[in-house]
Amino acid sequence: MRTPSFRQSMARIHGWMGLIAGWILFAMFLTGTASYFRPEITRWMQPEVRATPATPPVAAGSAFAYLQRTAPQAARWTLYLPDQRTIATRVFVRDGDVVKAKPRAKRPPRREVRLDPVQGTPLHARDTRGGEHFYRFHFQLQLPHPWGRWLAGACAMCMLGAILSGVITHKRIFVDFFTLRWGKGQRSWLDAHNVSAVVALPFHAMITYTGLVTLMVMYMPWPIVANYAKPALFASEAVGAAPEAPRSGTPAPLTPVAPLVATATRAWDGSPPAQIVVTNPNDANARITLFRTATDRLSARGGAITFSGVDGHTIASSPPPGPAARTAAVLLGLHLGWFADTGLRWIYFLLGASGAAMVGTGLVLWSRKRVEARSGVWGQRLVERLNVAVIACLPAGMAAYLLANRLLPADLPGRADLEVAAMFYTWFGLALLGCLRPAWRAWRESFAIAGTAWAAMPVVNALTTDRGLPHALAAGDRLFASFDLACLALAALLFFAARKTGKARRTVSASPTRRAEAQNALAHAG
Repeated sequence: MRTPSFRQSMARIHGWMGLIAGWILFAMFLTGTASYFRPEITRWMQPEVRATPATPPVAAGSAFAYLQRTAPQAARWTLYLPDQRTIATRVFVRDGDVVKAKPRAKRPPRREVRLDPVQGTPLHARDTRGGEHFYRFHFQLQLPHPWGRWLAGACAMCMLGAILSGVITHKRIFVDFFTLRWGKGQRSWLDAHNVSAVVALPFHAMITYTGLVTLMVMYMPWPIVANYAKPALFASEAVGAAPEAPRSGTPAPLTPVAPLVATATRAWDGSPPAQIVVTNPNDANARITLFRTATDRLSARGGAITFSGVDGHTIASSPPPGPAARTAAVLLGLHLGWFADTGLRWIYFLLGASGAAMVGTGLVLWSRKRVEARSGVWGQRLVERLNVAVIACLPAGMAAYLLANRLLPADLPGRADLEVAAMFYTWFGLALLGCLRPAWRAWRESFAIAGTAWAAMPVVNALTTDRGLPHALAAGDRLFASFDLACLALAALLFFAARKTGKARRTVSASPTRRAEAQNALAHAG
């Protein structure tokens, strides 16, 4: 038996690593790509919100006034100040003791409230997880902590291995960049896979590696355990926040926050804070930590300043980060894309979509090779059904999540969880239905259902809100108009996929030459 060459060995690694993690990677790419417009999706899913933009000092001051009325003795307040994309102030209130004797002890629950940034009053809008659901699913996979993150990390490692082995496998990587032949069966799928991989190869490698870096502390905790007595000390050095102090029990009024925001903004050369954390409010040990925004530069971490909550003097300020911390912050910023303006964010979106296309065409190609070689019939059928379940049915589930936001009563209790349930019931139900149909019909029908659901989005939005496409265009409501137009574009793409994949695929003829060629290609590609 001839020993496979190095390139053939890499081809097998490429094929099998891509297959093992491919379905989860496709879901991660698709939902992660949508997450680049996470604030915009949330705003679309709360059409009642029309808050007036406010400066950081005004938004912080109004939020503090609200919290003083409603939770003056809470253990911690966490504020996310609004910007041009979010418009509302997000406030989290945590009760109980925030200083833990046992690091692994379960934290007290926290409550979230969205406030008008000027008035400091709760915004009355439908309960929804918005774009946060896609973002969390992207790296947690709707699994309990930390198992979803571990699984996502394992799949990302497979992705990185598949990218590196794929580069080695390609003999004509630059030629394949310009080669796309239509209507050639397996050859067309290979061309589509090559083009979608090569056209954004640097992005795919970057987004995969930086995705691992974002959770490196969880994947590799041993250096921190060996060098720090408490994880909070490492967080203090890495992020810049001062270690938390226990509540003293001595009441003390909280200092105004607006002067602290102004002081931090001057220290950061005009860059405003994005997050404010108050521990032990209205206590002698109260501390107010301001974290610099990351939307005006590539680095995702810009430092923090901790003030006394009683008299406002500076307790700690994050020192200039070292080379390792700066590198990690830049890698995190590259992955999250917070620094990107609208145009660059759309480029991120298109490159992320090409990653989903790369993974999806690779999975289809693996199945088609075995169809033409008549090899591994049972495994080929399983892979093809899973391909339909993920590639064709997941977009329908995502559309169901958004449609449920419009169709469920706005005041229905627990509606946020019902929206999420609608996504999974639609996704898995459609996948099970596809198992009862011939494969080519399952592809066509699943894509057609997904396309219909996305095409219905602007119609349902216009019937259930006063911010439908005609009104949005007339009023200059760019966000809602863009969202509806993007839904129509996605629907057209899904209908195109339904037409292309819906053609009944004939079984490969029993020609010995054709079969021998397919089996030879299968042996070389793994």
